[in-house]
Amino acid sequence: MENKNPDTERTSNYNDLEKMSTADLLRNINKEDKTVPESVEKQIPAIETLVDKIVTKMEVGGRLFYIGAGTSGRLGVLDASECPPTFGVSDQMVIGLIAGGDTALRNAVENAEDDTAQAWKDLQSYNVSEKDVLVGIAASGTTPYVIGGIKEARKNGIITGCVTCSSGSPLAEASEFPVEVVTGPEFVTGSTRMKAGTAQKLVLNMISTSVMIKLGRVKGNKMVDMQLSNKKLVSRGTRMIMEELGIGEKEAAGLLQEYGNVRKAVLAYRKA
Repeated sequence: MENKNPDTERTSNYNDLEKMSTADLLRNINKEDKTVPESVEKQIPAIETLVDKIVTKMEVGGRLFYIGAGTSGRLGVLDASECPPTFGVSDQMVIGLIAGGDTALRNAVENAEDDTAQAWKDLQSYNVSEKDVLVGIAASGTTPYVIGGIKEARKNGIITGCVTCSSGSPLAEASEFPVEVVTGPEFVTGSTRMKAGTAQKLVLNMISTSVMIKLGRVKGNKMVDMQLSNKKLVSRGTRMIMEELGIGEKEAAGLLQEYGNVRKAVLAYRKA
């Protein structure tokens, strides 16, 4: 049954926002934001189940796909794009797709989210299969682009999950492993870039980080496979090697330059 009134569309608990002082606006937004982590915490068991399913598939060569529209789509693309530099994985391991394509990352694409067939079409260019996992992201849980993609994926034997901020939504109903972080009405009614967006970002951080740790992409508490794409990261990598091996900065920097990767540098030093 279609959810006619998603939780994310409920009227704000605040009124006459335009009459508030700057300080009151900021305090009230912050007051609402503080409720988000508690809402996420309630969904940890559901997130755990989804993470374990993703790990099982990725351990045997599967991929993780995110699909979304608007803010939700942008958050999925963001999370996917940060996995290669952070964990040193291929950019084909975690893939984010947004309704309307890359143009929609910066500009609204009219009616893109209303096409129930387009997400599955978008996934076809990646040869998506039952080896993969598809996670739909939609604050309201009613986005046709996302629901259509999830339903078609399930028909094709693909594990599906979702991240939504409304209870009892069509998206959660369509997904095998739903994560429903109910964040309640927004400070500005319906502006899901606020609490709902924050909740989605937190959950996606939890999913991708936990998955990568389980796949061995972190050692101790360090990003030993990170890409050394700028001076800050080279310095971080050098410090990691110094701490791990108990050697000086010059020697550590030399090892990092030679092997181009913290993990490889440490392993080579220990084998020498």
